[in-house]
Amino acid sequence: MGVSVKGKIVIARYGVGWRGLKPKLAQDHGAVGCIIYSDPHDDGYAQDDVYPKGASRPANGFQRGSVADMPLYPGDPLTPGVGATEKAKRLKREDAATILKIPVLPISYGDATHFLQALEGDVVPPSFRGSLPITYHVGGTDAAKVHIAVKSDWSLKTVYDVVAMMKGSTYPDQWVLRGNHHDGWVFGASDPISGHVAMMAEAKAIGGLAAKGYKPKRTLVYLSWDAEEPMLLGSTEWAETHADELKAKGVIYINTDGNARGFLGAEGSHSYEHLVNQVADDVTDPQTGVSVEQRLRAALMVEGSAPGAGERAKAAAKMAADPTHDLPIGPLGSGSDYSAFIEHLGLAAINLGYGGEGDSGGVYHSAYDTWEHHSRFVDPGFAYAGALAKTGGRLVLRIADADLPLQRYGNFAETVATYNDELKKLADGKREAAATQAKLIAAGAYKLADDPTHTNGPPNPLATVPYFNLAPLDNAVDHLKRSAKAYDTALAAKGAGLSPDAKAKLFELNRGLEQTLTAEIGLPGRPWYKNLVYAPGKFTGYGAKTLPGVREAIEEERWSDADKYSVLTAQVLETYAAKLDEATKLINGG
Repeated sequence: MGVSVKGKIVIARYGVGWRGLKPKLAQDHGAVGCIIYSDPHDDGYAQDDVYPKGASRPANGFQRGSVADMPLYPGDPLTPGVGATEKAKRLKREDAATILKIPVLPISYGDATHFLQALEGDVVPPSFRGSLPITYHVGGTDAAKVHIAVKSDWSLKTVYDVVAMMKGSTYPDQWVLRGNHHDGWVFGASDPISGHVAMMAEAKAIGGLAAKGYKPKRTLVYLSWDAEEPMLLGSTEWAETHADELKAKGVIYINTDGNARGFLGAEGSHSYEHLVNQVADDVTDPQTGVSVEQRLRAALMVEGSAPGAGERAKAAAKMAADPTHDLPIGPLGSGSDYSAFIEHLGLAAINLGYGGEGDSGGVYHSAYDTWEHHSRFVDPGFAYAGALAKTGGRLVLRIADADLPLQRYGNFAETVATYNDELKKLADGKREAAATQAKLIAAGAYKLADDPTHTNGPPNPLATVPYFNLAPLDNAVDHLKRSAKAYDTALAAKGAGLSPDAKAKLFELNRGLEQTLTAEIGLPGRPWYKNLVYAPGKFTGYGAKTLPGVREAIEEERWSDADKYSVLTAQVLETYAAKLDEATKLINGG
C-alpha cells in the first residue's frame, strides 16, 4: 500500500501468522516498536458471547506470549545448541539472535480501538479488516502518536523440570518418553493444565498397575516441563543437556498440551500413523459412544465435501471414506515441547490433543484461562481429559511392551511422496506467477490499475524461476516406497515367527531409524533444525514446513539452496530406505 513503517511503531492484529513473526517483520522493515492486539473478529464477540456470558475474549482481555525468534532456535536464547546448565558458556544478550531488538507489547481490543481510530491513511483491504465498529485505516499523518515503554528483568532464573522414571524390566536402555508442560500464562487452566492432568492420570493408572506387580519391558520416562511458554526452555535445555543419551536410548517422545472437547488431533512421525489409528479405534468418544477414530473419520468426510474445501481436506476425506485406509496425522512444526526431540535430535515424536468443540481460544494466554472457564466452556465434566489419558496411556504402554516394532512405513512413504509432489506444484505455480507478473509490470498494468487518489506501492518483482533438479528426490522417494512396502509385507508375514533375539534386534534397528532423517548441516540459516522432513516454517512459526530445505528455498527464491537441499534431503531418505532394506533382510532371515 506504499506505507513505510521505518521509524514507526507498528500495530498488528493477532492471527494468520504466528505472533512472533509480526514484530520480527516490523523490525526487519525498520520499525522501532510493535503493539499486537486481539481483534474480536478472531476470538471475541464475532465468534461467541464474551465472558462471562460466553467463552470469547472480553474487550479488556489480551493475549500474552513469547515473541522470541523461535524459527531460528527455541530454548534459552543465550545457549543455542547446548544445555543451559550452571557452567554453560552463554552469549551476551545483545548477541542472541532470537531476542528481538525492538520493544513489543500485547494489548486488548478495547485499548486497540483508540489507536486504530487515530490512523487516518487509506482504508485497508478486506482481508485486513476485523470486527471492531470502526473503519480500519493504515498509516496517515504524524498526528497518530503513541509512546511505548517496556521494563524487563533480564536476570537468570532457574527452571524446574520434573522427571519420573520407571525402569524397564527387559530393555532398561530403551526409553519411552511422555511429556506435558506445567507452566502457564497466569492460571493456565486450558493451556497447559488440561493436558497435564491427563498425563498425571496416565501416571496414576500405571502406578496402580505397578502396585499389582506390573513392570514395563522398556523404561518409562514421564516429564513435566517448566518454562515452555517463554519458548520451550525446559524441554529444549533438558534435551540438549542429555542429547547423546537420548539419541542412544530414546524410542519415541509423546507430547500433550492443552486439551478440549471434540475430535482427536494427532501430528508427528508418520511411521507411527498406523499405531495412532489403532489406539484411536480402541478409545470411546465420551459424547457419541463410538470410537474416537470413527467420529474423526466422519468429521473428515464432512469437512472434505464442504463447499470451498482445500486439496488437503479433500484428500483426507477420500482416505476417511476408505475404511481400509488409516486416517492421516499431520506433520509437526513447533509450538510445544516435542520440537527439540524430533527436529533437533531426530527422535520419533507424536503430539496428541482433543478439540474443535470446546472453546479456549477466547481466553488463550490470558488471565481468563481459569478452572471456571475451562469447566464451563472447554471440557464440561472433564470427559475429554479422560479420553486423552486413555489415548496417551495406550500409546505409552503398547510401545513400552511391544515385542515387535509398531512402526509401519508405507504411510510414511506415501506421505513423503505427497510432499514431493507438492514441491513440484509449488515450483510450477511460482514460475507461472513470476512470468505473469513480469508481463503486467512491463505493460504498466499495476500503475494503470491503481486508484490515483490513494497511496500505492509498486509490487515486489518476482524473480524468474529456473527449473530445479528434483531428480534425486524422485529417486529417493521411489526407493523409499519400494523399501517400505517390502518391510511392511515381510513383517506382517514373518514378524510373529521371529526368535526373541531377532525381534529384539529388529526393534533396536527401528528405534534409531528416524534419526537418519537429520543432517548435521541443518536448515539454511538455522542449523539447530536438523530434520530435513519436518520443521517449523521460517515465516509460519508454529506451522509445519515439510521437506523444508527445498520448499523454503523455492518460496524464498534461494535457487541454489533448492538444488543443494534436493540432494541432501534425498540422501537422508536413501539412508532411511537402506535401513529399511536391512530390517527386511533381518526379518527374512538374513
